[in-house]
Amino acid sequence: MRVFLTGATGFVGSAIVQELTGAGHQVLGLARTEEAARSLVSAGAEAHRGDINDADSLRSGAADADGVIHTAFNHDFSKFKASSEIDRRVIETLGSALVGSDRPLIVTSAIGLLKQGSLATEEDMPLSGSNPRIASEEAADLVGSHRVNVSVVRLAPSVHGDGDHAFLATLIRIAREKGESAYIGDGLNYWPAVHRLDAAQLFRLVLEGAPAPGTRLHGVAEEAVVFGEIAKIIGRRLNVPLVSKSPEEAVDHFGWFAYFAAMHIRASSKQTRERLGWSPVRPGLLADLDRDSYFASQKVLSKMA
Repeated sequence: MRVFLTGATGFVGSAIVQELTGAGHQVLGLARTEEAARSLVSAGAEAHRGDINDADSLRSGAADADGVIHTAFNHDFSKFKASSEIDRRVIETLGSALVGSDRPLIVTSAIGLLKQGSLATEEDMPLSGSNPRIASEEAADLVGSHRVNVSVVRLAPSVHGDGDHAFLATLIRIAREKGESAYIGDGLNYWPAVHRLDAAQLFRLVLEGAPAPGTRLHGVAEEAVVFGEIAKIIGRRLNVPLVSKSPEEAVDHFGWFAYFAAMHIRASSKQTRERLGWSPVRPGLLADLDRDSYFASQKVLSKMA
């Protein structure tokens, strides 16, 4: 298949390029810069110049493909609501090029949208207004109602692996800056997790498996990693104290990341595995984190006000 991929040079997107080309698919990757275009070509993909704010480039890319995978998202959390609304428009634009066809549109969403505390499954839906990122799933449902063959992959809060510049890298940076590795309360809150290469395989299986329109899939390899265990490894690796913070103290310690540090959610991927035969095999979060490469200098997510 010829696949149009947004976010093709990103942390997850670049792994999807590798996964798709390795399986014999042709990848047309959205490239905002000449550097991104060269990177895609060197990875065996074709570059399609444009960006998520260029509706014409999105429509033409989707029109020139047998299927579309949308992973691009602006992770500047100081503009989270605006970025979520941009994602809504991107999904609606991509869908407009696929109306009435069987060509799949695979949209990326987040496990963190679901209710916290209990075990979340693929059948669970986000609570309206609970998180700006719900715009992505609302847009998927809208284009689905217009006869677009859309499905949604919800990724775990921590997608980890080489090149990680997201949640784990942010925790490491904060621990370095503060001189201590912290958790909130008893540290027994949970994060689901998935390795980026296992996530990439899931996107390929969704593309090839053609689940029913509107299907939700969960990119979750580990249902519940204890946050305190993550903090413990970071403390040991950085040789800084491991400390507990109250919810009030956590705001000062973690800053914009306090919401994510307090996240407490378990998520199942049982239905996803049964539907598609997906079987994650890469190292789990704790084993992956406990490597020298995670403690080299890395870029991390932007601040959220």
